[in-house]
Amino acid sequence: MSNPYEAPPLTSRPAAGRRVLAWCVDFALVLLAAYLLGVFTVHRITAMFTDGPELSDVWHMLRSDRDNLDDAGQLALSLWDNVATTVIQAFILLVACTFLYHWATLTLAGRTLGKMLLGLRITPQTSSRAARRAAMTTTADVACFSLACCLLISGAFVISVVVWCIAVAIFWTNVLPALSGSRRTLADRLAGTSVVRASPRAPSPATVWPR
Repeated sequence: MSNPYEAPPLTSRPAAGRRVLAWCVDFALVLLAAYLLGVFTVHRITAMFTDGPELSDVWHMLRSDRDNLDDAGQLALSLWDNVATTVIQAFILLVACTFLYHWATLTLAGRTLGKMLLGLRITPQTSSRAARRAAMTTTADVACFSLACCLLISGAFVISVVVWCIAVAIFWTNVLPALSGSRRTLADRLAGTSVVRASPRAPSPATVWPR
């Protein structure tokens, strides 16, 4: 029985260019999800300003009496907290969607859409390994960067910069091993999976009709 933590045979290892193109396709889908969530979030924030009375209340306090500046500031801060919460929820949804995409496709088909288009697949195909690989890939590609953005929105500027630098380091730590001879990312190594070239389907035998 082969060890899943070992590199795949040399003949089945994909070219690095194929892995990069497959990742680009998958990440393009993540960007599409981010765009759709962004549009939805903008609509939610717009509704806060148009449907809610908070903004008009702040403006009324500022015009009516300078003594209301403290109340207006608190109301404006509350409004900003609502906006920040809405944006953070969008980032959480993006991370969840990215994980579900990788986990579902790897569990059901053994490959993501990008890998399918480039003729690649994941081996061994098990639900537990797919979940671990999806979690690690999502963490390296999306989750850490999303956390940095959420910290920035929350006002933790210095911490967000530190987390962003850590996210960049994690991303490249995961990617660079795939350029080695084994063609395995850090996520592959930790999950015990390998990306190999998908075997072409054998042609179906020709039907012989009786004469």
